[in-house]
Amino acid sequence: MNDFSAAQRSRVTMLDVAEHAKVSKASVSRFIGEDRALLSDAIAQRIEQAIAELGYRPNQMARGLKRGRTRLIGMLVADIRNPYSIAVMHGVETACRQHGYSLVVCNTDRDDEQERQHLALLRSYNIEGLIVNTLGHHRDELHELHREMPLVLVDRKVEDLESDMVGLNNPAAVEMAIVHLEERGYRDVLMVTEPFDGTSSRIERVGSFKAQIALRPLLHGSIIETGNELTAQLKAFLDMPGPGPKALFCANGIAALACTHALRELKCNLFEDVGLIALDDLDWYPLVGSGITALAQPTTEIGASAFECLLKRLRGEDGAVRTLDFSARLIVRGSTLGNSR
Repeated sequence: MNDFSAAQRSRVTMLDVAEHAKVSKASVSRFIGEDRALLSDAIAQRIEQAIAELGYRPNQMARGLKRGRTRLIGMLVADIRNPYSIAVMHGVETACRQHGYSLVVCNTDRDDEQERQHLALLRSYNIEGLIVNTLGHHRDELHELHREMPLVLVDRKVEDLESDMVGLNNPAAVEMAIVHLEERGYRDVLMVTEPFDGTSSRIERVGSFKAQIALRPLLHGSIIETGNELTAQLKAFLDMPGPGPKALFCANGIAALACTHALRELKCNLFEDVGLIALDDLDWYPLVGSGITALAQPTTEIGASAFECLLKRLRGEDGAVRTLDFSARLIVRGSTLGNSR
């Protein structure tokens, strides 16, 4: 058996195989393509032997382009460091693999220029469909891509883009959090969110928070954004007289991490001085104090459903755009037990 290096294999061409097997290049193309049944057993055996002896590896990308199929799905992610993005991406990739597709992921790092460049890059790869979880500031480019291929949005809407959307039922999740805090005896609730930056899910969660507070006369609610002033703002909230026991509602895992750091810096007694509930359920939540109460998102299911929506469009399904809103699951831990009645 010949031992070929990767570099040697990459230099072997289809023509080399044809000459070695003493057949036409077209016969080799049929053998490695979808028309192998057209070849006689003898020719097929010679080609197979030549491929083994030369260590030939066909260019799958080139073959896909020739057939108009690459089996590539693109995914645009706003911040790959966000645990939510990683979990959803894993759900997408698993579903892709199960259906014979490969996933190409581009991280915009919340940068508009990176997003523009990555959209152009994904188009150059001849992806068959696109899953988008990003800021959506390049609406024209996304609209243009949507005219060329199926596109599914995850978590974040893009203005005027008529596309399938998969994400969390944000109003229901926020209501679940507020109901839980009220039942536990908290009366002064501070919502902590990342800066809006046009992100529809953050805007929707804040709007739902305001609506829920307005419905409950026993509660007082206020909102701040993460940033350099977070520690000072949390100290002001804790020091300020209020209508009763205080709690933080963190709008996602990144906000929860920032608040946990700030509370540690303030030498706050977790979670006696203040309660805390957070959207997302991350691995480190049970490790902080007596554990952080969470609203867990079914991230794997969200990712898999995004791909399934895309697959249906790839297979020609037409019709009105769909919105799949998944429910959060409340996981109660020690961070909201201190003021139960």
